[in-house]
Amino acid sequence: MPVHRPGSDRSARPLGPRPLAVLVTALLAALSLTLPLTSAQAATTPGRGSAHMGMGVLAHDGRHGTPTSAGVTQTEGVDVSGYQGNVAWSTLWNSGVRWAYTKATEGTYYTNPYFAQQYNGSYNVGMIRGAYHFATPDTTSGATQASYFVGHGGGWSRDGRTLPGALDIEWNPYGAECYGKSASAMVSWIADFLNTYKSLTGRDAVIYTATSWWSDCTGNYGGFAANNPLWIARYASDPGTLPAGWSYYTMWQYTSSGPTVGDHDKFNGALDRVQALANG
Repeated sequence: MPVHRPGSDRSARPLGPRPLAVLVTALLAALSLTLPLTSAQAATTPGRGSAHMGMGVLAHDGRHGTPTSAGVTQTEGVDVSGYQGNVAWSTLWNSGVRWAYTKATEGTYYTNPYFAQQYNGSYNVGMIRGAYHFATPDTTSGATQASYFVGHGGGWSRDGRTLPGALDIEWNPYGAECYGKSASAMVSWIADFLNTYKSLTGRDAVIYTATSWWSDCTGNYGGFAANNPLWIARYASDPGTLPAGWSYYTMWQYTSSGPTVGDHDKFNGALDRVQALANG
């Protein structure tokens, strides 16, 4: 028969040093788990102004091969931004590149310090060139950003070698994918930018985007297709399904790992079609 000894009732024991130490250790461990997460997030969030075309494509859509020969005429192009510094335009020209877009602005707080070398350098070797704006719909209105873009290199001239400005609207590298906007609010922001750009330049801007982002953040809105050329981003053997409304793409960013400059593109047509877009 078991004997009940005084003090053997565990339920009556006060919390001793060992259980208390275990509890404190567990609390400190839980707290420490939150600290690396915060610093990791800070380390992976890029600095404002550093965004560029296709920055989120690999992370969200991945890479699925390179274009196959489809028997249609396409014209090679590149897109560049400040992180690439001075670009070897002669090398690109000699490799067959005939058109280029340069990042001019982002939000209303950044202008590309290499813009002159990149924008004028491409023109000087004979390319047809254009400028693009990286949109940040969570910072200021579409109209405000369009005006900033036009005032800092994003204008257009009827010289036969200047393409209309492009709106780079894609994943937010600094926070929430859709910049904290509903689909309807995002569509309104984009319309505000496009309408203002046209009123200032007389041209309809090109829209650069990826189908998955467009579906997530605009509800796959199809209302811009009638006037705004599509520049689709997809690193694969073909451009894939296009956003609603567009039955064809005008430009296609197909890789971020091309020669000389990583971001390479194809214009959907021969060089005379690139010239036609420049002429308006």
